[in-house]
Amino acid sequence: MIDPNCIFCKIQAKQIPSALIYEDEHACAFLDIAPFEKGHTLVIPRFHAERLVDLPADWLLRLMPAVQKTAALLLTRLPCDGFNLLQSNGKCATQVVPHVHFHVIPRWNGRDIRWLPGKYDNPEEMSALAARLRGA
Repeated sequence: MIDPNCIFCKIQAKQIPSALIYEDEHACAFLDIAPFEKGHTLVIPRFHAERLVDLPADWLLRLMPAVQKTAALLLTRLPCDGFNLLQSNGKCATQVVPHVHFHVIPRWNGRDIRWLPGKYDNPEEMSALAARLRGA
């Protein structure tokens, strides 16, 4: 399924140019135009779905090998010391393009990443939330 109005569908159909680094029959990977680090790559399925929960499970299984191959390319050919995977769903989660995609972001030893962790007020709050999510 392709959305003719989706920029990522247009990129995978080669209607819009991209800095493609990998593709197969199920996915393609190209450099992000606004990278967190040089080499920051987006991996998209050749199936249009806005959020991860909208992507059929069989397409997710087809997509993940491309994510893994892309990460391997960054590790060996940049090279980098590691990478982050980021996958956002919805505007509130900073998803800019409404098409499922994984960010593969190269990382190097000695460069700080500023993650700002939060915390639960107490162990009971964490347990209650876990129970709610399990449906208990």
